[in-house]
Amino acid sequence: MASHTLTTKKMQDYRRRLRAAGLRPIQIWVPDTRSADFAKEARRQSLLVSRHESEKETLDFIEIVADMSPPQ
Repeated sequence: MASHTLTTKKMQDYRRRLRAAGLRPIQIWVPDTRSADFAKEARRQSLLVSRHESEKETLDFIEIVADMSPPQ
């Protein structure tokens, strides 16, 4: 139980230092990018955008500047 108390104290001190630095905690819920549903929906939306004439200039620009080299 002492380990839990020490961990709690460390976290409280850490949060206190962050607040003293002018930061505040927030919680943000975002889509789970590991989900198959996310990938399916992202693909669906990408295809819709890619077919829309008003997006052609933006998509052409992205294609020109995209770094397609494999990660190192």
